[in-house]
Amino acid sequence: MTPAPFGARLDDVVVRFGKQRRLTAAGTTITDDATTALHGADLTIRPGVITGILGRNGAGKSTLLSLLAAFTRPTSGTVRVGPDGALEDPWENPWVTANVQLVRESGDLQEEEKVAESLKYYADMRPYWDADLAARLLDLFEVDVRKKPEALSRGKRSAVGATIGLAARAPLTILDEVYLGMDAPTRYAFYDEILADYAEHPRTILLSSHLVEEVARLFEDVVVLDRGSVLLAETAEEMQARGFSLTGPTTAVERIAGDRRVLHRQQLGATVQVTLEGAPDDGEAAAARAAGVEIGVLPLQDLFVRLTQPDRTEAGR
Repeated sequence: MTPAPFGARLDDVVVRFGKQRRLTAAGTTITDDATTALHGADLTIRPGVITGILGRNGAGKSTLLSLLAAFTRPTSGTVRVGPDGALEDPWENPWVTANVQLVRESGDLQEEEKVAESLKYYADMRPYWDADLAARLLDLFEVDVRKKPEALSRGKRSAVGATIGLAARAPLTILDEVYLGMDAPTRYAFYDEILADYAEHPRTILLSSHLVEEVARLFEDVVVLDRGSVLLAETAEEMQARGFSLTGPTTAVERIAGDRRVLHRQQLGATVQVTLEGAPDDGEAAAARAAGVEIGVLPLQDLFVRLTQPDRTEAGR
């Protein structure tokens, strides 16, 4: 049986964390001020698609994903999760949480037990758990389930988390930086497994990653967080149309760029490359061809970097 994929909606969500005391390496105690992880976040996650959750460190990605899995409660605003037309508050909601699988970098394993025991725990907790898939993935990733998590390398531990995320086959599967520690061949095998199992068993998958260039091919939708706010939430195709580059002689490039907002500029001698906001129109494309200026399509990673640079007001200088 294939369950209905879950979607999600956030309305004006704020998450604040209070003051915290921590011990420094020198043995002194410091009290950190209260912080706001998300402020006024409005977001709709479409059910049944793979969505990339992108943002710089501290942008609020993990807080957002924790809200959806009921690991965190909003300070204000509403969070709703569930199948289309039946969204519910996930907080202390057994039906929602049984159908949402969040896997974080640590893998959320039972530290004092062998990996096999953690797998049994998830098999009992997740109604759509596929033991055969779990066994195949663990064999693919060469994980010894007789070991305790502390005996695993960082990459093997990440592979266990990836296995849990896929084998749970939850209607809402959330993978938060799960790839960390994996070597390149293992990461690419993991990406292929996501696509293959998603095609056979459709569900909603949220994938948070800093390796945007590697995972961009998986995304149907993209959410970009910037300093606690939702900067954009749209299809990957729509995001791709948010920028393009012009490369050629400085005078010609500047003439074609006109008044468009410049996201980035790089110059080498008489040649300049500018990254511009939006998509080129027919007139700009014709002018570029006539002037020998190259129009480039920006990779998703480049657009993400340009759109979230710390001081975007400096982009055009």
